[in-house]
Amino acid sequence: ISAIDYLLKPIRFERLQTAIQKARVLLPNQLEAIAPISPQKTFFSINERGRILLIPLVDVIYLRAELKYITVRTAEKEYLLEESLNNLEQEFNNIFIRLHRNCLVAKAYILGYEKRHQEFDEDGNKSSEKHWVVLLKNTNETIVVSRRQQHLIRAN
Repeated sequence: ISAIDYLLKPIRFERLQTAIQKARVLLPNQLEAIAPISPQKTFFSINERGRILLIPLVDVIYLRAELKYITVRTAEKEYLLEESLNNLEQEFNNIFIRLHRNCLVAKAYILGYEKRHQEFDEDGNKSSEKHWVVLLKNTNETIVVSRRQQHLIRAN
């Protein structure tokens, strides 16, 4: 796969230097050919009661941070994942959009947005204001859009 050189164990320092030197003199088109291939994950690995479940990424409606866990919501069920929401946002920013500081929503599951009267604001405080919520496919749940993220409603 467009290899430049190879090393055999045990690796000698001089041989390593030679391989590094070969890599330093590559032309741009050669560098492009060997660009790291990092395929994006297509599922989440969920540990549940002594077994590992593979939840397809395309089935995930939203990811919500709750304490030290992430709730992974599909149309059928909720799962717990021990992961950082910020890491997930960076890794899957082409699939999910942050609508609240504790929630990433799959773009494919967004039906639209609506202003609703909410008894509580996004921080759980009593409120009599109307808030934007996201309407989701395959569930009656809605996600409150934080004030900081309301610009995304206009962008979509």
